[in-house]
Amino acid sequence: MMKLTQKYASKPIEELPLLFQRILQNTIRDYYRRQKIRSLWTTLFSAFTPGDRDKNQEDFDILETLQIKQESNFAKEPDAQLESAQLIGLIEKAMEILPARQREAFILRYWEEMSLAETAVIMKCSEGSVKTHCSRAVHTLAKILGEKGVKL
Repeated sequence: MMKLTQKYASKPIEELPLLFQRILQNTIRDYYRRQKIRSLWTTLFSAFTPGDRDKNQEDFDILETLQIKQESNFAKEPDAQLESAQLIGLIEKAMEILPARQREAFILRYWEEMSLAETAVIMKCSEGSVKTHCSRAVHTLAKILGEKGVKL
């Protein structure tokens, strides 16, 4: 409803029901696309965690495995801390290798969880260009991490 009132307030009343239906359909599609991408990356990053979490599969949170604040009371085994630190280093290095536009698109879409339209506005390009940059970034990251021995 908010999108309809913000963008199409000047349209004739007869067009509003169809516009609302289209906005609703697109919003639902965007939501499920975003969920699909998030679950893909969560699945990929879950391969980076130690193998002893099989019994607590539902409690797994990717953010907890990748970054722990120093002042946290959460104690980890030294080998798990080392593995986590090495993994973060590999991901950061792989991100640095990406061209600037691909890195920007990837971070905005998948880490900042921005919509395709928002990302296109920020990057000052078309939505198609954002999709292309994101796709290339994903393939490049998978290739780089695969070459480093990270199994996806």
